[in-house]
Amino acid sequence: MTTAIDKDLESVVIRFAGDSGDGMQLTGTQFTNATALFGNDLATFPDFPAEIRAPQGTLAGVSGFQIHFGSTRIHTPGDMCDVLVVMNVAALKANIKWLRKGGVIIANSDGFDAKNLRLANVPEAENPLNNDSLSGYDLKTIDVTKITRLALTDSGLGVKEIDRCKNMFVLGLVYWMYHRTLDSSIDFLKSKFQKNESVMNANLKVLQAGWSFGETTEMFANRYKIAPAKMEAGLYRSIMGNQAAAMGFVAASVKSGLPLFYGTYPITPASDILHDLSKYKNFNVKTFQAEDEIAGICASIGAAFGGSLALTGSSGPGIALKGEAIGLATMLELPLVIINIQRAGPSTGMPTKTEQADLLQAMYGRNGECPVVVVAAQSPADCFNMAFESCRIALQHMIPVFFLSDGYIANGSEPWKFPQTDDLPEIKVQFAKERKADDPKFMPYERDEKLARPWAIPGTKGLEHRIGGIEKQNITGNISYDAQNHEEMTKLRQDKVDLIANYIPDLKIDSGEETGDLLILGWGGTYGALKTSTQQLIEQGYKVSHAHLQYLNPFPKNLGTILKNFKAVVVPELNNGQLVKIIRDKYFIDAYAYNKIQGLPFMSSEVVAKMKELLNA
Repeated sequence: MTTAIDKDLESVVIRFAGDSGDGMQLTGTQFTNATALFGNDLATFPDFPAEIRAPQGTLAGVSGFQIHFGSTRIHTPGDMCDVLVVMNVAALKANIKWLRKGGVIIANSDGFDAKNLRLANVPEAENPLNNDSLSGYDLKTIDVTKITRLALTDSGLGVKEIDRCKNMFVLGLVYWMYHRTLDSSIDFLKSKFQKNESVMNANLKVLQAGWSFGETTEMFANRYKIAPAKMEAGLYRSIMGNQAAAMGFVAASVKSGLPLFYGTYPITPASDILHDLSKYKNFNVKTFQAEDEIAGICASIGAAFGGSLALTGSSGPGIALKGEAIGLATMLELPLVIINIQRAGPSTGMPTKTEQADLLQAMYGRNGECPVVVVAAQSPADCFNMAFESCRIALQHMIPVFFLSDGYIANGSEPWKFPQTDDLPEIKVQFAKERKADDPKFMPYERDEKLARPWAIPGTKGLEHRIGGIEKQNITGNISYDAQNHEEMTKLRQDKVDLIANYIPDLKIDSGEETGDLLILGWGGTYGALKTSTQQLIEQGYKVSHAHLQYLNPFPKNLGTILKNFKAVVVPELNNGQLVKIIRDKYFIDAYAYNKIQGLPFMSSEVVAKMKELLNA
């Protein structure tokens, strides 16, 4: 039996990497679930290959999953990993740059044979397991494939089926290294393969074999303990951003008392919202996979006209196709939530990589003066809050609302203290009432104090009115080509957006003081890296603060005041400088743009270095 010594750690970063068929996403997800149940705080970063069927063993086919977990609050999946698990040479070649010096490499030696070396364009004489290229790391070489096959010699399964269990060996070993129990994965495997007992038993046996290997080998000198994090009391679950968004939309449907309709067309990385919403039919949720993006949004506009909580969703390329129909919803002044899970572009771009480059598209990407509300989630759990909020604004102000997320937080996960139904506010919705014969004629563009027009459900007696994309006459809703009316309606639609600033919360400083030398102003999925960076800078004595925008159109009313309280403002974005342009234009300040456009999130270390450079300058 091993004589491994237990060591206490505050936090650890592990990265699983292998071929897209090696089950690294499942391995990472299972380890995440067990870690969340243990009570650690965590953040994850799944890194998918862009090609659907990239050739096995090639760099293009490498799939990765990184998890950062600890006994303290965790806001990012970590800059560099402490442990790198690689199933083949391509996975090592693609991911070694993310491993800190002295870190642990657990390598499946079978994935470093002549064939795998050739596929990864590594000369056989330069096999990294056999030369000194990894001398700066703690290399653990294990023939995972051979051990898995030996464990399942009498399973009755074929070689291909047996080899699919390799990831369970890795999972069991890493569970042993970090004192995780196998219980959650055992329950998962029994549920997943309940109709295929031989496959279930094979996976369970290999999972246990991985644990037993750690327990009996002399290879590992240490095991590690990471205590549960001190978090606010309550019930938690691990949640991914797209899952949280789907639940937020369902919650808004329940609290508004309206049926939910989601019209969409599949696209990475937004498709999971369709998959998740389709599971909630018991909450009167209807999902419609249309023949294309235009049909999806037009069906949703019809649902909004009929009195449903209407959503449509896509990523940047699909949003471009929806542009004219978003203008129609704006002209009709109907409540519609438009979901954009951003990815790297333009065109197809890098569909599995993250970016924040659709902000200007959401703000201005339509013909004519076509203002809409724009909100953005800042973390996986926050996707629930902002999804709920986007519905509230759309329904109570009779207006289209963009909900922005991105591939990083959509696929990432964190612990979420989920609310109870009674904790959520009601979303009060009022339809126009039927008219009697002696009542005044219904005026479809008569407005309330929010400048919202009445929501008139078709078939309601006395509420007949004209719809369509041609300009409407104010109050009556009749078709109008009058020049003065067009200008009045254009300004009214903009005023309605601007007025929403009175119905959203003020911006708060997230970290740091209310005044100082530098304000780091962010939005969307950069939140974790910017918060971590700011806290590190404050600890080093810098007068730095961080604020994060969730409401982008309109901005919170006090944003201008906050900006003027700092000597300098920097706006880090995963684009070529979009929010910074709007800030400069609206508030006349020389905000500094800090941009990264690599399909990757910010690392806190690179943000800290850049902020120091600015402060010292």
